[in-house]
Amino acid sequence: MDSKDSAALTPLRNPNIIPNQSEKPKDRDFLNHLETYLAKRDGVDKLLKISRYATKIILASSALPENLPLTRRLKSFESSVGVSRKAFRLGKFVQDINALRSSSFDSKQDIILSVIAYGGEGLYFFVEQFIWLVKSGLIDSKHFRNLTKISAWAEFIGYIGSITLKFRDLKGIMEDEACLKSSIEIADMRGIGCEEEQVKLRKFRDKKLMKKLSIVQDFADGVMALADIRDGKGRLSGPLLLSSAGLLSAVISTHKNWVSC
Repeated sequence: MDSKDSAALTPLRNPNIIPNQSEKPKDRDFLNHLETYLAKRDGVDKLLKISRYATKIILASSALPENLPLTRRLKSFESSVGVSRKAFRLGKFVQDINALRSSSFDSKQDIILSVIAYGGEGLYFFVEQFIWLVKSGLIDSKHFRNLTKISAWAEFIGYIGSITLKFRDLKGIMEDEACLKSSIEIADMRGIGCEEEQVKLRKFRDKKLMKKLSIVQDFADGVMALADIRDGKGRLSGPLLLSSAGLLSAVISTHKNWVSC
C-alpha cells in the first residue's frame, strides 16, 4: 500500500482558491530533479515496486520456461525486492498519525472516513514492520500468517476510506472548476481579460487529473489487498492480473512523486 497525500484529501470549495501546487521550473535540470526524487523514501520504494511487479509479470506470463536458470534468478530477485521494500516502511505509520492530527473536520462523516483511511493505512504500515522482521528471521515465522491477515485487512479497510474521501474531493474540485469556467465565460462575453483565471483553470484540471490517478491507484492496490485477504483465491486473484495492478499502481505513484518533488 502506498501513502496517501493528506493535502490531496482536502476538497476545495472556493473557486478563488487554486490548488496547492508549487510552481516548478519547466527547464529544471533532470539530474538535480532525479537526485531530489531518489533522496525521498517513497521515490526509491516506488522504483523497487516497478522492478518487482515488472518481474512478476514476466514470471506470471509464463514467457520463460520454469527450468531456465534466468527464471530462478528472477524469482529470487522478486522475493528479495519484496523484503527490501518492507524495510522502507519502518516508522512510516507516524505520517498517518500526523496526517490525522492535522486534519480539519467539518462533520462526523469527515471524522469517520479520516479515521478509516489514515487509521487503516497506519495500522498496515505498523504491522508491516513486524512482517519484515519475520522475513528477516528475527521473529518466528509461525506469526507470519496472522500478521499478514491483519496487514491485508487494515490495508483494504484503509483503501475504502481513502477512495471515499477522494471521490468526495474530486466532486468538490469539479464543482469549483465548473464555477470558474462560468466566470471565464461571463468575462469573455463582456470582453474582459481573464488570464489569471485561465491559469487557475489549468491548475484545477491538473489537480483533477492527479486525483483521478490517485483513485485508480487505490483501486489497483485494493484489488491486491483483497487477494491477500482471500489467500490468492477467487475472482480478481490471477497472478498476471495482480502483477499488472501492482505495476499500474507503481507507475502512477512514481509519476505523482516525480511531479511533487
